[in-house]
Amino acid sequence: MTTVDDSPLNGLVDLVEASSDEMARELARFRMRYKFAIDEVSTKIAILREEFEHTHDHSPIEHVRTRLKSPDSLLAKARKIGCPLTLAALEQQIRDIAGIRVVCPFVSDVYWIMEMLGSQSDVDVVEVEDYIAEPKANGYRSLHLIIKVPVYLSDRAVDVPVELQIRTIAMDFWASVEHSIYYKYDGTVPTTLRDELGAAARTAADLDATMARLRSEVHGISAH
Repeated sequence: MTTVDDSPLNGLVDLVEASSDEMARELARFRMRYKFAIDEVSTKIAILREEFEHTHDHSPIEHVRTRLKSPDSLLAKARKIGCPLTLAALEQQIRDIAGIRVVCPFVSDVYWIMEMLGSQSDVDVVEVEDYIAEPKANGYRSLHLIIKVPVYLSDRAVDVPVELQIRTIAMDFWASVEHSIYYKYDGTVPTTLRDELGAAARTAADLDATMARLRSEVHGISAH
């Protein structure tokens, strides 16, 4: 049986013309390991959430969304970054094939989730981008992690990367509106709207700080 690691995905033309059925099957097997990684990390998050709810005064997670890049999105990303269209290259160069977004009530929950996941022996934290401590120029705030988790297949175990985006409700709302505006204007957003988005980002940050302070005053606690 041919393994996905050794099988070439020689280009978009190959998918359409040359051995398209076999290529499609190999790409499906390749994507499947990322789906399993999403399941693995989602289970870990669900366990942390349930345990936390039993021992603390609130749930640390409002909701979780998962995303597995479609074949079209995967190929488009590869072409955008100049990644060779082979499965081995896709595995090495594209680390957001599997994505999970975790939305939390408070900023402290964001860092708690990172700490709890990162402390697990089978989770390897590969990269951390803290856009909460250092927001992007447009005001975007979120904590991004690339982690690797083992996925146990029938013939071997493979370490699979998963992109985690962990943010508060306010951050998520702002990011959703910002994305919609940039989509509507095809990336060319009028200056006045960009300025308003920047002001809204600051308001969202202030809201997070205010809600954390109010919770601390009401419950007499600082973080959890």
